[in-house]
Amino acid sequence: MTTHEIADRLVAFCRKADWESAHNELYAADAKSIEPYATPDFEKETTGLAAIKEKGRRFDDMTETVHAITVSPPLVAGNTIAFTLEMDITMKGKGRMKSPELCVYQVKDGKIVAEQFFV
Repeated sequence: MTTHEIADRLVAFCRKADWESAHNELYAADAKSIEPYATPDFEKETTGLAAIKEKGRRFDDMTETVHAITVSPPLVAGNTIAFTLEMDITMKGKGRMKSPELCVYQVKDGKIVAEQFFV
């Protein structure tokens, strides 16, 4: 799959909040995920597909309601993908919030090898 094809598939999965399918189809086994900062719920860096999948499951478990997800069309430059993602969600015990971020991905050999999120 080309970087452009991966970008289109990734955006489609994100628009449906289908993190698990994105991970299963698009990510390398040794992928790395970098959050803007560590929180009580998530480390700043997560390495390995199994750990990234678990992080996605924990996020879903913490989510009460997804009201809306807005994802921009992807920008692709070489092996890099970027797009904005804003979630309007209610987190269990934390109330409703909007969470805008810039999502940046690195692709190598047809798989996502790194993701980084900026707020």
